[in-house]
Amino acid sequence: MYLEFERELWELKEKIDKLLGLYRLGKEEVWSELRELRKLFKEKAKKVYGSLSPWDRVALARHPRRPHTSDFINYLFKDFTEIKGDGVYGDDPAVIAGIGYLGGRPVAVVGHEKGRTTKEKMERNFGMPHPEGYRKAVKLFKLAERKRIPVVTFIDTPGAFPGVGAEERGQSRAIAESMYAMAFLKVPSVAVVIGEGGSGGALAFGVANRVCMLENAYYSVISPEGCAAILWKDQNKVKEAAKALKLTAEDLKELGVVDCVIPEPLGAAHWSPKATARLVGRYLKSCLNELCSREPEKLVRERMEKFRAMGAFKEED
Repeated sequence: MYLEFERELWELKEKIDKLLGLYRLGKEEVWSELRELRKLFKEKAKKVYGSLSPWDRVALARHPRRPHTSDFINYLFKDFTEIKGDGVYGDDPAVIAGIGYLGGRPVAVVGHEKGRTTKEKMERNFGMPHPEGYRKAVKLFKLAERKRIPVVTFIDTPGAFPGVGAEERGQSRAIAESMYAMAFLKVPSVAVVIGEGGSGGALAFGVANRVCMLENAYYSVISPEGCAAILWKDQNKVKEAAKALKLTAEDLKELGVVDCVIPEPLGAAHWSPKATARLVGRYLKSCLNELCSREPEKLVRERMEKFRAMGAFKEED
């Protein structure tokens, strides 16, 4: 499955895979052509992904082959043990929470999970958490603080689920409590926006000492579709909305909303999820190595100062 601007790349990929299959069968004469096609693929990928519009990046953030939280957990964290349930109502599969080891260091991991197949997407509610998901996350945050282990969050949601049942069970309060818990954690925290970062549903896992973002992810107060519906009452304005929202990694780094932009292999994460995970792991280890030497009070103070400094305002006499 490919996006329209990826058509030529996918055609090249099919040729490369075919030649690679022949080479593995012992057809060594195809090696030269295979090497040239790989070189051509890299050149074209650099050109295609180097000139994307904000709306194109939104499309990539939603790409069905893009790595999810479960993929990063599988690639990066050893002996991961998942916890379930919020201790109040039930479990929410749209949020994965648990403890694993990153480079030998115990880490509490929380992230949105969309699911891959149709059945999984339904079970995971397309990555849109109910209140139980956020309360489950808070439960893990508190456990991490008691055990003095750092917290890593993965953000990938179009937003919190807006259904009647979710609202009746305290959706807005659950999001606020998750943000509050993260804000005052006395352990290091790193958040990574890996796909969609929509509204408060995303920010609930984003109040961290370091906020990183994959280069083709997006992070915004509202989706382009929602913005277009409110401002223009016209879904044909989604491209204009995406541009106006300043939701790309490059824009947000410039605005100081995110601390670092993580490059994606070959220009887009779905070409090589494993290589993407290695890059994310490298940034996580670097951030945690820096943060874990700091005193708890300093971690909280720096986190609060970081978020208070965001935004632009003008004081009037």
